[in-house]
Amino acid sequence: MVYKEFQDLKLSALGMGAMRLPVVDGDDARIDEEKAAKMVDYAMAHGINYYDTAWGYHNGNSELVMGKSLKKHPRESYYLATKFPGYDLSNMDKVEEIFEKQLEKCQVDYFDFYLFHNVCEMNIDAYLDPAHGIYEYLKKQKENGRIRHLGFSAHGSCEVMKRFLDAYGESMEFCQIQLNWLDYTFQDAKGKLELLKEHQIPVWVMEPLRGGKLAALPKDQEEALRALRPDETVPAWAFSFLQSIPEVVVTLSGMSNYEQLQENIKTFASEKPLNQQEMEGLLSAASAMLEKNILPCTACHYCVSHCPQGLDIPGLLELYNEHSFTGGGFIAPMALMAVPKEKHPNACIGCRSCEAVCPQQIKISEAMSDFAGKLGS
Repeated sequence: MVYKEFQDLKLSALGMGAMRLPVVDGDDARIDEEKAAKMVDYAMAHGINYYDTAWGYHNGNSELVMGKSLKKHPRESYYLATKFPGYDLSNMDKVEEIFEKQLEKCQVDYFDFYLFHNVCEMNIDAYLDPAHGIYEYLKKQKENGRIRHLGFSAHGSCEVMKRFLDAYGESMEFCQIQLNWLDYTFQDAKGKLELLKEHQIPVWVMEPLRGGKLAALPKDQEEALRALRPDETVPAWAFSFLQSIPEVVVTLSGMSNYEQLQENIKTFASEKPLNQQEMEGLLSAASAMLEKNILPCTACHYCVSHCPQGLDIPGLLELYNEHSFTGGGFIAPMALMAVPKEKHPNACIGCRSCEAVCPQQIKISEAMSDFAGKLGS
């Protein structure tokens, strides 16, 4: 197992994420506790010492199962991370109640790592509002030793992350972002990396395989990569990409079965960072995937000045591309929660004035209608 230094700790470069544990009969709320416990035992035996859970994973049952599974192991032999669930605004005034319950569910006296969960457009104002007392409470728990290291995870834009860091950056020891070779450009993960580097904040990675979407590729792209590394599996490329980024400390993988766990542990037995040719080949594959599936908006903003509804068309098209490529998900709906309803895609009246000036000749009105339909609005 490869280990990375973080302050005075040595953390396994591969962390076990507990968002996609094995379940019974496809029911996400019913974790197969026996299988999950065996996976934790195997992970511990093969060098993984970082375990990541959260209040909302598996309908609230992930913390319970991880607490039970890790309880049989010496407390000093592993590092446990969980998060304050700010993705739900109704939780903002419950930080003490939730934190105490999390300690109980996980059967521990302290958390090694604790995060503000999912800093994004929807909750940034609430996170920054001192009336909720979240920041002050978590700082106090760190002073009391019940949080060893405080950080945050983010699905929001660079602008949102910058607001958070401007307010709390001096207390943030690490940050968890969605980073993989596709989102390096698609979700501007590269820009987020640069921002964190400016603040000297180490990076934790979530969604290295984009929820499994990067575990298999179209035949032509897979063959192009195989020509560069004949013996490499497609998932291993994703991890080698991350091993090429010096700021990355822990890469979390939400492994759902024994086979995935074994394969990932094998991959992290050594570091295989990409050389320049391999990096260019991988990013070329990303470009090819995106070109086939997203609208080619360049955010020139010509369309905005011609929209009678005053819509942020480039911003909406960026969210449309994310939602369409991912096949749904929470990112676009979450971001739109911070946008006035009169500026949502269903506000488009189909006048096509924007299309008359679009250099890329995008059928914007059709995209807005399709987006509204996908959102059920």
